[in-house]
Amino acid sequence: MNEISRRQNAVVLETKVDNQEAINLVLEKRFTNGGDYWATADGKLAVGSPFSTLEALQILYELGLDTGHEAVEGAAALLLDSWRADGRYRLAPTGTLYPCHTANVTRVLCRLGFIEDHRVQASLTHLAGSQYEDGGWRCNKFAFGRGPETEFSNPGVTLFVLDAFRFSKELEQNPELARAVETLLDHWTVRAPIGPCQFGMGTLFMQVEYPFLRYNLFSYVYVLSFYPVARRDARFQEAFKALQAKLDENGQMIVERPNRKLATIPGFLKGRPSQPATSRFMEILDNLDNQ
Repeated sequence: MNEISRRQNAVVLETKVDNQEAINLVLEKRFTNGGDYWATADGKLAVGSPFSTLEALQILYELGLDTGHEAVEGAAALLLDSWRADGRYRLAPTGTLYPCHTANVTRVLCRLGFIEDHRVQASLTHLAGSQYEDGGWRCNKFAFGRGPETEFSNPGVTLFVLDAFRFSKELEQNPELARAVETLLDHWTVRAPIGPCQFGMGTLFMQVEYPFLRYNLFSYVYVLSFYPVARRDARFQEAFKALQAKLDENGQMIVERPNRKLATIPGFLKGRPSQPATSRFMEILDNLDNQ
């Protein structure tokens, strides 16, 4: 463990706060959308951000709620029940099935320990077979119009897919994952908005967001740090140094851009040290130590 990591371990142990208050605030929103487990009354699982079924699970995972908790198990069951035989997920009774939904659900289920579930395995197989020509993943939805920049994959969706695959045994052996890593590292150089949803790396991207709900500097570095091919790359190292510069004098991560509806929840407060965010940064350090 390097010196920065040791110092952070000491600080976190000294200042660690009980996340139960934050967990309770999220659990209190369980019926806010009209159904149980943060779903709407008609069964939509990705509506009501950030207190949708999909995002509430992500938040509770970051706060460390036990995966055996009844609310987590119930919400996870809703996601699993939305699975289709082709590996995709239907998060609403009707409407288009987007790759970003499948990528996002798959990564959440992987985080919750469902990597060996046959449905999750089928979803990983589906994602592996739907890679775009440039190595990433994309949705054929052009909300901002079409142009040369929209012919690329969506960096945000690609990051979600890599977040899922980091739990698999293919992490180091699959050359297609290395191609996906390269598309994200190339975006660090390009910076401009690309893909149908026009993900860019401007001022907002560079502000620390937590929890990991969107494409952002923190989530970018965190996910890529699990891939050896990324850790060895100078572009990743630049991104890591940019994130490291966000730490306070005690080596704790400061949340710069909280979700507006999470801005009063402990651990997500703007301008304040975040113990759970710092723990994620320490994971990055551990990954770098293992390269």
